Amino acid sequence: MTHDAPALTLPEELILLALDPDRGKPTCNARDLAYGTAGAVLAELEIQGRIREEGGRVQVVNPLDPADPLLAAMLRTLDPPAKGRRRPGIRARRWVGDYDRYVQEKYLDSLVERSVLSRRTHRFLGVISYHRHFPGVPDLSRGVLDRFAAAEAAGYPDHRDRVLASLASAIGLAGDLTRLGRTGRTVMKVMRRSEWTAVAVRYNVKQNETGNGWSGYSGGGGGSGGDGD
Repeated sequence: MTHDAPALTLPEELILLALDPDRGKPTCNARDLAYGTAGAVLAELEIQGRIREEGGRVQVVNPLDPADPLLAAMLRTLDPPAKGRRRPGIRARRWVGDYDRYVQEKYLDSLVERSVLSRRTHRFLGVISYHRHFPGVPDLSRGVLDRFAAAEAAGYPDHRDRVLASLASAIGLAGDLTRLGRTGRTVMKVMRRSEWTAVAVRYNVKQNETGNGWSGYSGGGGGSGGDGD
């Protein structure tokens, strides 16, 4: 990212990495990107010291609102700090599965409002509307892609870059983003297995592939998910 570009959060970076600038749609499965965006929110909140993960559950350790209003809104959807509760927090994979579409919609709206993305609305058969999103002016997606490539070339020395690469792998973007071929995909896959946010995202991706994904706030729970390829 260029030095004069506005700072972007992890969910915003992931969206820009995923969007095809010519077609205005994700290069990965759209629902998978939604899962990834939700997981990236948790990752950003952890990096900012607002939450932590323990036993697969998200615990709020600092309930004060972050400066970013969207992150503040997302933090308020998580359980407040527990006092004497046996199992504090919500399951990370459950939150990702419940809030994926909500989170993605909010972040896309925000990026459009800030002119980071431009939106074109179309209608399928003249009835069902859908959106396409394209890089704004200036095009920040190019800087995000260059920064990702530089991080990969350097071996991901920064934790934030490792988290972003892990999330990208979890939603099937590794092949599109790596410049190192199979080696690059393998490195990202290994990293995603050690990042709890990427593990939660990958669980939902695999559940969705088998038709067993969450169904919004009434989604089912339980069970351990396989890592997948």
